[in-house]
Amino acid sequence: MQKSDKKDYFNAKTYKSIALLNTLSKVLKFIIFERLRNIIEMCNSILNTQMKTCKHRSTDTTLQLITEKIHIVWSDTRKRVVSLLSLNEKNAFNNVTHSRLLHDMKKRRVLRLLLEFVKNFLRNQCIMITINDYTTMKRNVNVDISQDSLLSSILYLFYNVNLLKVCDNIRLRTSFTNFINDVNILIYEEFMKRNCRVLSEIYDRCEQWSKTYNIKFSKTKHELIHFTRIFKWFNMNVDVKLMKHQIDSKSDIRVLRVQLNFKLKWMIHMHYVEAKLVIKQKIMQTIIEFTWDSSMMMNKQIYFVMTRSLLSHEVVIWYTSQRVKDHQKSLNIKLRLMQERALWQIINVYRATSTKTLQMKINTTSIDIHL
Repeated sequence: MQKSDKKDYFNAKTYKSIALLNTLSKVLKFIIFERLRNIIEMCNSILNTQMKTCKHRSTDTTLQLITEKIHIVWSDTRKRVVSLLSLNEKNAFNNVTHSRLLHDMKKRRVLRLLLEFVKNFLRNQCIMITINDYTTMKRNVNVDISQDSLLSSILYLFYNVNLLKVCDNIRLRTSFTNFINDVNILIYEEFMKRNCRVLSEIYDRCEQWSKTYNIKFSKTKHELIHFTRIFKWFNMNVDVKLMKHQIDSKSDIRVLRVQLNFKLKWMIHMHYVEAKLVIKQKIMQTIIEFTWDSSMMMNKQIYFVMTRSLLSHEVVIWYTSQRVKDHQKSLNIKLRLMQERALWQIINVYRATSTKTLQMKINTTSIDIHL
């Protein structure tokens, strides 16, 4: 399948494969995944700031941790700036060392029977590729961890624990959040230059870890941002030098599909959502045009899946209701306009039709009420 928002579809990396797996294999992997998750919850085998696969640990939790830490620092009487360095591990699943993974799992009290299953799961994998009517022969796959199940994700969390222990340092006032192969390092101080110096030190330790664990960081995806509400007190253009690479600070960066602004204002995220919605609307238009006599129920389903899910993505982080002090009216206006455009397209009515009529037609509520 083609990945969205790619310029050149002649490159193989712009496509993603769909893996059809043996049903019994899926069931067995899910059982092992549940056992490993129970071990994590009972024995605290991984760190609390490692997200994904575990209960009550999602992208919402990751972003809440980041934003709450920033607000706590801002609430202090001293004028401090928070710096965030976002790192991405390149081809993470493909470079895992099996012996080190099993050793780390053993250290974290994983049962021997489960270790044996994981050991067998990691080796002797094969694949067949089907393109139209052509199917290749079975071939062995030299992938260290396949990305075909939840089990793969939880294994990588075990593999990442030691990296995150390197990043977390109370004395240096650093903390981290981790979502699979995305690592975000947070530091706060009264001086911007000290933040950058400490981030550089922490990154040196991360590089040492990467050599031991055979993982490389994607230097093109490194991003740096400084958060403050009193930007006149600080030089917001201070950069950080990581090894031989200089990372320029930005006024906003994307973390888990949410745009974070240096003031934690969310209009920049609305612009990002609007740009994504334009692409989605083109897809919706194609579906509606090529579906003969599409019912209102089907149109409603398209709206819920493609539009409302996008508008309400990570709403816990960036939206405040009208009764809350920090509520932004401009966000509501922007959201309603985007909802109206989507409903006009799906129902195919005149632009003069009122929003309430559109909502009644498709049996839905205003987006701000939904949020």
